[in-house]
Amino acid sequence: MIALALSLSLPLNGCAFFRGHWGEDFDPQDVEYIKKGTTTRAEVAARFGAPDEIVHAAERDIFHYRRYDSKLGYLVIFSRFNIMGDHLYVFFNREGVVDEVVFGKRTDRLKFQIWPFGD
Repeated sequence: MIALALSLSLPLNGCAFFRGHWGEDFDPQDVEYIKKGTTTRAEVAARFGAPDEIVHAAERDIFHYRRYDSKLGYLVIFSRFNIMGDHLYVFFNREGVVDEVVFGKRTDRLKFQIWPFGD
């Protein structure tokens, strides 16, 4: 009886698609604005706002900015949740001047997927 009820209710589950964002998108011009050896900590903070995280390592401060994008596809009994992030790391020397910039953009490759097995 339970098996019959479950099999009859499966088509009623339907489908749904959800998308979520966390953080601000990075403008490529803002990232290019950061110049090694000239841009200061204050200028980076003025351009991007407060960092999501500040790390102090090897006598350097590192500003870490993040953005995440997520997508969920659900069809009857199959679902798949994908999440990717963009990360901007700005390394400062002891004088508070940019020493290194690392930027990774992955959210532009995120897609809706329903099939939970493989790509």
